[in-house]
Amino acid sequence: MATKKSKTANKKSFDKETYMEWFKSMSLMRRFEEKAGQLYGQQKISGFCHLYIGQEACVAGAVSALKKGDKYITAYRDHAHPIGLGTDPKFVMAELFGKETGVSKGKGGSMHMFDKENHFFGGHGIVGGQIPLGAGIAFSEQYKGTDNVCITYMGDGAVRQGAFHEALNMAMSMKLPVIFAIENNGYAMGTSVKRTSNVTELHTLGEAYDMPSKGVDAMNVENVHNAVAEAAERARKGDGPTLLEFRTYRYKGHSMSDPAKYRTKEELEEYKGKDPIEQAKEAILKNKYATEDELKEIDNAAKEQVKECVKFAEDSDFPHVDEVYRDVYAQEDYPFIVD
Repeated sequence: MATKKSKTANKKSFDKETYMEWFKSMSLMRRFEEKAGQLYGQQKISGFCHLYIGQEACVAGAVSALKKGDKYITAYRDHAHPIGLGTDPKFVMAELFGKETGVSKGKGGSMHMFDKENHFFGGHGIVGGQIPLGAGIAFSEQYKGTDNVCITYMGDGAVRQGAFHEALNMAMSMKLPVIFAIENNGYAMGTSVKRTSNVTELHTLGEAYDMPSKGVDAMNVENVHNAVAEAAERARKGDGPTLLEFRTYRYKGHSMSDPAKYRTKEELEEYKGKDPIEQAKEAILKNKYATEDELKEIDNAAKEQVKECVKFAEDSDFPHVDEVYRDVYAQEDYPFIVD
């Protein structure tokens, strides 16, 4: 879904092509994650599995606002990011199955998706570990003299980590071209922001470093696009980083092992009433960009594509035992590997 050129930061009405791409991309993310949840219940997917259902606009809006060459890095809720960037979802599904055809050769699983071709740098299991890495990627772009930016995603729980504050301080001091994006779904692993922080408007944490910061209603893909486009424009001019708080919501638990009993059914239904895909659908119908039947056809196509992904994953082989020591060290004949 990556666009050929950066969009302007000015708010505007979006054209048919953009809205249809958003709908198509978010529908594929949603159907993929729904199927992943089913497969986990069938024990075809093992280990950890964190679903992105409800948060799709955080990816779709950012991808449309950035340009080819920009970099992306996130935490372990990472299936939708490569899909939004154009990675063939069959390789993402194969990774969930632990197959050798997966994006990380079956060695990373749910939390460690990577796609170098699409500039997606993971997929990181350590809470907050990707935040300084994102700043480092931005530094490399600055050092090489490109106008690329790095958008660095994190959850609301990760902002308690010291690395978050160290990265913000350094990024602002060095005017790094990085966009820090907090995906605030309200509960981190299962405890509400209100119970874990005196500061509940998380974007205000950036003010301690004089960093431009703002909250964004990220249930609406237009809002995400506009906020990211504005931050990217600032970064490309050499004015440094921005902290965005994407106020979003996950419909499922933190992971597949979480029954999410810490929130009410009423709250969940309230957020489902703000569903990002439904909001996009309403805008498309209102602007007569497509009919109900045409949108249903797109959604059905997403379902069929996901079925093909599952078949591809099931038909693929597991990695050979010889793969266990590969891709660990850059030096192929590293002398300290012990049998």
